[in-house]
Amino acid sequence: VQLVESGGGLVQAGGSLRLSCAASGRTFSGYALGWFRQAPGKEREFVAAIWWSSGITYYADSVKGRFTGSRDGAKHTVYLQMNSLQPEDTAVYYCAASSQNMVSMINPFPGVEYWGQGTLVTVSS
Repeated sequence: VQLVESGGGLVQAGGSLRLSCAASGRTFSGYALGWFRQAPGKEREFVAAIWWSSGITYYADSVKGRFTGSRDGAKHTVYLQMNSLQPEDTAVYYCAASSQNMVSMINPFPGVEYWGQGTLVTVSS
């Protein structure tokens, strides 16, 4: 199984980025694909998740109203549209897959079965 992120980069505060996570190696029905992030010196935290079959999404309170998750079944890809980015959003963003609800998971997130390699998002003030 591979989860390959892309779309990170440098953006000014108030700007937008869209992250992509291309999934391969298995079918993900019954799974949620999501995003975690880890800022320098901080613990990894949950950001958002989308159930592959239903498209139902979940978000951390810190990103609600600014970030939107979506999926493209034909491309086996999930996306995270990030708007109104702030310097505190600076982190490495990791794609993840789990058959459990990731929103309530606690670090080190043993329920996450697959991780991507991460993509860096830097928001300048």
